Amino acid sequence: MHREFVDLIPREMEADTLYIAMEFATASHKCFCGCGAEVVTPLSPAGWQLHFDGETISLTPSVGSWSLPCKSHYWIRRDTVEWAAMLSADEIERVRAGDRYAVQQHFGAAPRPAAPAPAQPEPKGTPKRKGILDWITSLWR
Repeated sequence: MHREFVDLIPREMEADTLYIAMEFATASHKCFCGCGAEVVTPLSPAGWQLHFDGETISLTPSVGSWSLPCKSHYWIRRDTVEWAAMLSADEIERVRAGDRYAVQQHFGAAPRPAAPAPAQPEPKGTPKRKGILDWITSLWR
């Protein structure tokens, strides 16, 4: 994988290149699976974060192109694309819900989680559950 720091993301992006436009807090590339789809990763504390160690680039969290037909999922670590596991539809929805919550929390719009309901006492006369040892012992009484 190659990387380029640019003022503007080019109209025609080269394959296997991550373009980083710091002024616009954006990193863009053509999907690394080769399908040719353009992938835009906006940089923010609640979204993707770019790490540059002076020599290599890493982008976190992983890039999940779940809206694309290819549904590619990969990490960009130290100028290398590392393929990640494919996720089920339920797993993708959980990730998306977490992403939405992180954005809401970052901008101060996330609702506070509901407090758990207080435990209800068991009604009088409800037999207490016994363990298996108590049950076995009761057979010889």
